[in-house]
Amino acid sequence: MAPGKGRFHESLHPEALRFSSSLSVDARLYREDIEGSLAHAAMLAQQGIISARDAGRIRKALREIGREIDRGSFKPGKLRGNVDRFVADDIHMAIEHRLVQKLGDTGGRLHTARSRNDQVALDERLYLRRAVGTMQKSIRRLQRAIVATAGKNRSVVMPGYTHLQRAQPILLAHHLLAHVSMIDRDFERFTDCLGRVTRSPLGAGALAGTSFPIDRANAARMLGFSSIIENSIDAVSDRDVQIEFLSACAITMMHLSRFAEEIILWNSEEWGFVRIGDAFATGSSIMPQKKNPDIAELVRGKTGRVYGDLVALLTVMKGLPLSYNRDMQEDKEPLFDAADTVADCLSMFTLMVGSLKFNPKRFSEDGQTDYLLATELADYLVRKGLPFRRAHSIVGNIVRHCVDSHLSLKELPLRQYQRYSGLFGKDIWEILDVRASLRKKKSVGSTSPREVDRNLKVWGKKTRVG
Repeated sequence: MAPGKGRFHESLHPEALRFSSSLSVDARLYREDIEGSLAHAAMLAQQGIISARDAGRIRKALREIGREIDRGSFKPGKLRGNVDRFVADDIHMAIEHRLVQKLGDTGGRLHTARSRNDQVALDERLYLRRAVGTMQKSIRRLQRAIVATAGKNRSVVMPGYTHLQRAQPILLAHHLLAHVSMIDRDFERFTDCLGRVTRSPLGAGALAGTSFPIDRANAARMLGFSSIIENSIDAVSDRDVQIEFLSACAITMMHLSRFAEEIILWNSEEWGFVRIGDAFATGSSIMPQKKNPDIAELVRGKTGRVYGDLVALLTVMKGLPLSYNRDMQEDKEPLFDAADTVADCLSMFTLMVGSLKFNPKRFSEDGQTDYLLATELADYLVRKGLPFRRAHSIVGNIVRHCVDSHLSLKELPLRQYQRYSGLFGKDIWEILDVRASLRKKKSVGSTSPREVDRNLKVWGKKTRVG
């Protein structure tokens, strides 16, 4: 079957064909296109719209085409020469053209009660279903790697930071588990997205539905979808799930970028808190001593790229009247780019995290963590009956005196403490101990060793699934 020129008097200009064709981009959707067509053919036969014999031949030929593409004997993305404008347009027409080559008019019956508009919308949802699964598996692998690294370093103490200023002592494992918690929300966002992805647009036609007695719900069930998008106009003009997926990708990359930034800082000579494995760092072309955190930097840099993919599709869709417009062809490149980039970054980050070697002595000296116990001093006074705001002011004055006198909190004599408040007693020295302060934490989710151990077990169990 060849449509010929149809209502056109002349062929599409070769440059216009090149400019408008999406085949080089959407050829990767061939599996999804064949999967959707298999279900469509089966449904047409069940409804008596085409014969069971024709449906069987079509389904057999579609599977053959899939195998041809797998082994490279049919390359739809490489169509060249004198081919019809529709055939060279996208993967959907390329596969249909090959089907007609095999079956003649029988192959042409596949497109009954279907438009490329609902066909491409379906293919992208089938792609997104797989992409979401890939993201979630990758997130779980990264979480397991972080949990394992936290477990190996469960006794390492570090300063917790606010405003990039030392705030309170915490366990490194507690800090690392914060990243596990952050990316778990990414897992949840992809789960939420999946619930809307698995709604089938197939059967919406170009925009108005079809006069053939199709069973949209049955076709959706055959594809493993939960339901259909009922409004036929919305079904073909919606790209919300693609935008939602890209949004989840962008937030995931933001989380990876924050972690990457910390690793880059901690790996510097100024911090000296972690060493990245040699397999995930590079040298300088001119400075022999350099060991650069390139993988972490690339993850940080690729975050902007994924943000751009999200903004690109939002911008494509922002002014489109209903229903389908050719602008929507531009959804695939940002969709594929973001999915590929995020999956790659998650994989590389997982490998890099496994290579990290922390320096437990970096913050072990008293002088490195002493002022971090100022809050403990304030809480000490509160437990003695002082309102917190007064206790905060008193301890602030003590810290200022110690800074001006180049003293640590432990070096300040008890008589000096008692000049600021008579509530200070000899038991103050029990407060000015980092590990004791950690053990005193009682709130759920705190940095106490007991809570950190509990959370290591919780995350270890949770991340084994998926």
